[in-house]
Amino acid sequence: MENRNFKGWLYLLPALLFLGAFLVYPLIDVFVYSFEEGYNSASQTYYGTGMYNYSYVLHDPYFLQALKNTLLLVAVTVPVSTLLALLISVALSSVKPLRKLYQTVYFLPYVTNTLAIGLVFMILFKKTAYTDGLINLVLNFFGGGSVDFIDGPYWAKMLVLCVYTIWVVMPFKILILTSALASVNQTYYNAARVDGTSRFRIFYKITLPMISPTVFYLVITGFIGAFKAYSDAVALFGTNLNAAGMNTIVGYVYDMLYGDSGGYPSYASAAAIILFVIVLTITCINLLVSRKHVHYSK
Repeated sequence: MENRNFKGWLYLLPALLFLGAFLVYPLIDVFVYSFEEGYNSASQTYYGTGMYNYSYVLHDPYFLQALKNTLLLVAVTVPVSTLLALLISVALSSVKPLRKLYQTVYFLPYVTNTLAIGLVFMILFKKTAYTDGLINLVLNFFGGGSVDFIDGPYWAKMLVLCVYTIWVVMPFKILILTSALASVNQTYYNAARVDGTSRFRIFYKITLPMISPTVFYLVITGFIGAFKAYSDAVALFGTNLNAAGMNTIVGYVYDMLYGDSGGYPSYASAAAIILFVIVLTITCINLLVSRKHVHYSK
């Protein structure tokens, strides 16, 4: 038995070394940097330790705006994309002809370059000297006024960013949910139909509980992915996200490291740790909620 345990740990050793070198050590290093005040990456020196970096970041208007943008993005895109993906997956599962074709069509945005999709969205929403954009043409057709969704008011820019994010992440969720729906035992459905159960009750009492682990997985990964959003905003509003008022926490960390105002690894580390704590807290809350609402078949 001891020999088997030794072999098991030996097989795990490469993965443990890899995780330790590229995950655990950087996290510890960032945590240490976050307390070093005035850290200079060139000379590898600092003049003190304390909580000043956290105080600076939490009072920085750019960080507060990035935090607001990120929280709004998470609160809107995660539930909406998951719900839409669930509804589309259920519809696809009930359509036998051309099901694979529909799945392929819905999956195309996931394998398309993010910046390419962002360019398409700019063409759809951006007002120029020559055109108001396709979306504004539709609004004008129905009697609405033109809105500059890319360089205009904050709510318009946030709306475009949310729609873009939902469009990008939804194909993956549809793919996972259709696979989960296909794995549900048909015996449950047949028994429910014999009893004359309505479709909504079948979905609520059978389908949803049976695929709840998959839904929970998508919600968790959705939260983590939305908190790490950055490339989506760059694809729509360019690299100067602070000027557009559409920066995210990850974008703020990047700016502190490499942007025009960069060269402040201590501030970037403090912001990264704050993001880590937020994501960890949300994940723990989801885990506690899942104990009551997630059904794991035995």
